[in-house]
Amino acid sequence: MANEWPTNLPLPAGSEQWALHPPAPAPYVAFRQAGPAAAVPAQPLAGGLPIQSAPAPIPLAAPALRPAYAACTRIIKTHSASFYFSARLLPPPKRQAVLALYAFCRLSDELVDGAAGRGLAVAAAERELAAWARRCAALHPPPGETEPVVLAWADTRRRFAIPQALADELLAGVRMDLTIARYATWADLWIYCYRVASTVGQMSMYITGADHRAAVNYAIRLGVALQLTNILRDVGADAQQGRIYLPLADLARFGYPPRDLLAGVLDDRFVALMQFEIARARALYAQAWPGIALLARDSRLAVAAAATVYRAILARIEANGYDVFTRRAHLSPAAKLALLPRLWWETSRQ
Repeated sequence: MANEWPTNLPLPAGSEQWALHPPAPAPYVAFRQAGPAAAVPAQPLAGGLPIQSAPAPIPLAAPALRPAYAACTRIIKTHSASFYFSARLLPPPKRQAVLALYAFCRLSDELVDGAAGRGLAVAAAERELAAWARRCAALHPPPGETEPVVLAWADTRRRFAIPQALADELLAGVRMDLTIARYATWADLWIYCYRVASTVGQMSMYITGADHRAAVNYAIRLGVALQLTNILRDVGADAQQGRIYLPLADLARFGYPPRDLLAGVLDDRFVALMQFEIARARALYAQAWPGIALLARDSRLAVAAAATVYRAILARIEANGYDVFTRRAHLSPAAKLALLPRLWWETSRQ
């Protein structure tokens, strides 16, 4: 079944109204406290690919910005236990920056998800998102800026030289949720997953350190796999809002019409559909896994943990009898901790 769908579809051509030309990929992604990314000595792996060997220490943010970063930590700790679990495995400076990145993503997403609850029409929600995008694009926020996430995100972008084009692409994906509630094909959904998740993986690499040229395609696949896992876990919650992310072509393949999904019909057709999508996600996780060896050594365990925890959600969906309408698949803290010894062993040998 794993060969019945493409897993290396073309990337999006642009980012609609916020599009910028993507930056030329750096030959190597490694970072200092200030200034642009700079190459550091590298050693070849068995496959001949360079990997960071002795990165320069990355200091924590300036003390004045630590309250802003602390606010980012609280946001992620509250809203994404799985990601917070994985981020804690990073060295403190990288952990701090990654939490700022995900807080920026979280607040951007909430602007759109909560627009209807605030009584905003689509046009008003788009203006609100555009205003937020302008605030977050400033590398040096004005003195009157008080939003902690804006301050921490600007500092993270400055210190790790994260390209604005990737943030623009993510915001274009977030904006899609204002006007798109159905995806006709897997190719259409791929574009959405790339924008809202694969861009995050690429931005994360500017923080973790990686052989960018070799690692980027792995990061893209991991991002799509993570987002597809979220979609599968949240089928019921999204249906309650009238959203169907699963490709309509896939629903038709299994004779399961959209009205049945919106009604929460759990039958053999739906089980077959979910098995198909879960196999697709697992194929993407398998394709992405070799990319972990291309990250800086002190970042591998955290990324491996994030990938493994999310992949395990697929097994929980199966264990729940594919009931994603009344049950939300998740891993307990103990189950997450139980994954670490093997992951540490695997990543330490890379």
